[in-house]
Amino acid sequence: MRPMRSALTQCKLALVGVQGHDRAMRRVLVFALFMCVGCVAPPVAFAAGDQRPNILFAIADDWGLHAGAYGTRWVKTPGLDRVAREGLLFNHAYTPMAKCAPSRAIVLTGRHLWRNEEAGNHLAYFPTKLKSWPEVLVEKGWHVGVTGKGWGPGIANDANGKPRLITGRPFNQRKAKPPTPAISNNDYAANFADFLDAAPTNQPWCFWYGATEPHRGYEFQSGVKKGGKKLSDLNRVPAYWPDHETVRHDILDYAFEVEHVDNHLVRMLAELEQRGLLDRTLVIVTSDHGMPFPRVKGYAYHDANHVPLAIRWPRGIRKPGRVIEDFVDFTDIAPTLLDVAGIAQKDSGMMPITGKSWRPIFESEKSGRIVPERDHVLIGKERTDVGRPNDWGYPVRGIVTARHLYLKNYEPSRWPAGNPETGYLDTDGSPTKSLILELGRQNRADKFWQLNFGLRPAEELYDLTTDADCALNLAAVPAQAERVAALRKRMEAALKVQGDPRMSGKGRIFDEYKATSGGGFYEQFMRGEKPKAGWVHESDFEKQPITYP
Repeated sequence: MRPMRSALTQCKLALVGVQGHDRAMRRVLVFALFMCVGCVAPPVAFAAGDQRPNILFAIADDWGLHAGAYGTRWVKTPGLDRVAREGLLFNHAYTPMAKCAPSRAIVLTGRHLWRNEEAGNHLAYFPTKLKSWPEVLVEKGWHVGVTGKGWGPGIANDANGKPRLITGRPFNQRKAKPPTPAISNNDYAANFADFLDAAPTNQPWCFWYGATEPHRGYEFQSGVKKGGKKLSDLNRVPAYWPDHETVRHDILDYAFEVEHVDNHLVRMLAELEQRGLLDRTLVIVTSDHGMPFPRVKGYAYHDANHVPLAIRWPRGIRKPGRVIEDFVDFTDIAPTLLDVAGIAQKDSGMMPITGKSWRPIFESEKSGRIVPERDHVLIGKERTDVGRPNDWGYPVRGIVTARHLYLKNYEPSRWPAGNPETGYLDTDGSPTKSLILELGRQNRADKFWQLNFGLRPAEELYDLTTDADCALNLAAVPAQAERVAALRKRMEAALKVQGDPRMSGKGRIFDEYKATSGGGFYEQFMRGEKPKAGWVHESDFEKQPITYP
């Protein structure tokens, strides 16, 4: 080992001797230093603390796969685009559950929803035994902070009943006038600068940028009136919504809020660059799930779980600018960040992690598929909101491959978007929702109402190569019977290995977990009371029983 240490010393001395303006030579020597370190220890797990990467983890609230880097022409995202251009862009990144709290619990624990007990539900009590990776970093001496939304909605207390800093110490002091009244006044980028000012010298840091956009509500027509967009900018409307002016405005309003998220990311990258920290920082940009529209947020279709993911880290990613076709999901984030922080999972105090580190992808020089076994992901859902009798959820398990989405609906007699008489509470109120509900009131056989709010069969199968919007269910087609059986078998085998309670007939436990707010909504409403439901419109509640065709 002595010759290796000597080489490392020589690299360090050479780097010190290079003047700051000789950037090309300095980059060469930085890379050489990185390679030298790799010779004496596992990559990234440096002996010297100041060589561990800082971490900027940016996670939006309800941002679907819409960005310039993904070819979306009606939204401008120079921040994410830069991260992708100078790092990696993932074409097949997924959350295993498309609702805020359970999705973020998966991010924090590295475990699928069916392994996270109460935290597998929305409006949950976060189990004390489930430690998060930000809490681990704090224990290991990292400076960890958060602005905006961390984990929630729900309650995360320690064994003594005190609130946990599950995503770090809050930095929310700075405010700024938002572009619309519907957008948060949190000056995320300024709060990030405060966090950096508070960071101790020679101590690695991790910052969770949790924008609360593009979560609803929106200022209607703000995309056109304030964002300078045109309805004709949209090249298509998904096949599960009507191509209507109202829907197009709604999508562009969403795009305007996505751009707000990205604008703060641009400012954060500039702040890091100005401080000379950008190339020492691992930047991850993603979202907790798809857009807050019917048949997306809170559902299990492809657009619900498919999320943007771009990663930049010059010191740890070989050959930046690559596009990755491996299937990855949120269970991989915890093991990846522990890995780059040099913390063994066995020393973290976390419950066993399901996901795998992305190190092989970082260290490869290939584009496309890198790790052969990364050819699918598992998805699902349990309770995504209150509003059904007994606060029951709509349990689903599914598997996504390059060509197919298979879904198993375990309680097909339940309303997938929530009960009609209580406002379809699984779907946020919106102009798009109101339009489709009105179409359904005129005709319950209307295809858009059926796709978004109608009852679903026990099994669903979609060909993603010909029907990316998942509008044509093939599960009942006789020619697809073998494929349905094969995907079901593969999915259930993986779920059994993970100990999913649904695989052993104990799935009802998810219905029995208590909600932290809104519990008993259906029963209160049916008694004539008016429980609060601020996330939907009063017109969302059906006044007459539905006669199902």
